[in-house]
Amino acid sequence: MRLLVTRPEPDASVMKAQLIAMGHEVFVEPLLRPVFHELDPQEVDFLEAQALIATSRNGVRALAQSPLLSTAVSLPIYTVGPGTAGTAQALGFQQVLQGPRDARALVGFIADNADVNAGSLIYLAGERKSVDIGEELRHLGFHVQEPVVYSVMTAERLSAPIAARFQASEVDGVLLLSAQTGRTYARLILGCGLSGKLHRTMHYCLSAEIAKVLDILGELPSSVPSQPNLKALLTLVARGVSNLP
Repeated sequence: MRLLVTRPEPDASVMKAQLIAMGHEVFVEPLLRPVFHELDPQEVDFLEAQALIATSRNGVRALAQSPLLSTAVSLPIYTVGPGTAGTAQALGFQQVLQGPRDARALVGFIADNADVNAGSLIYLAGERKSVDIGEELRHLGFHVQEPVVYSVMTAERLSAPIAARFQASEVDGVLLLSAQTGRTYARLILGCGLSGKLHRTMHYCLSAEIAKVLDILGELPSSVPSQPNLKALLTLVARGVSNLP
């Protein structure tokens, strides 16, 4: 199949390699670009904290260039799923507490394992949050520091080569891994007048929420895995698009 990967880098290249190994032709068009913010040591107190929280790889990656990294890695870190956990381990965190893949479920995991009477929790937050973890933990009595360590820029247009592939019906599948990516994709497709070219393009969406944001494009083929993880998504891709009209 001819597949379009929409993830930001460096994750897009990793997924491209996985899909090529499965025998597919793969194009990469990152629709989101993370922008990392410098942490202000006057505003974030790592010394009194009991642990960190990261709900995305970007939250952890924001620490990579920070002079505070050496202090941060000495603390435990609660993460959503194996991807964020692996990124934390690669940065040198020794106490990685991998929680559920769902950000909301992570709140219960933290509440069961952290000490509400100990130091604060530092939530490495993005500028936009689908779940307000910090507020939910405060309601449970935790002190939460919540520095915004990254924001996300969205693509302004599809590149000419990718738009041409859609125009020629040369994209068999599109992989969408977040609602923000889905909204950006839908906006760019509409902007190029390509919504009528998608009736034979399968949209592999990591969750039903992502598939829902594509409704603005009209009826189009989509597939959602039984579990919101990359392994399940790649299993869908492996099944191919034989069910397309």
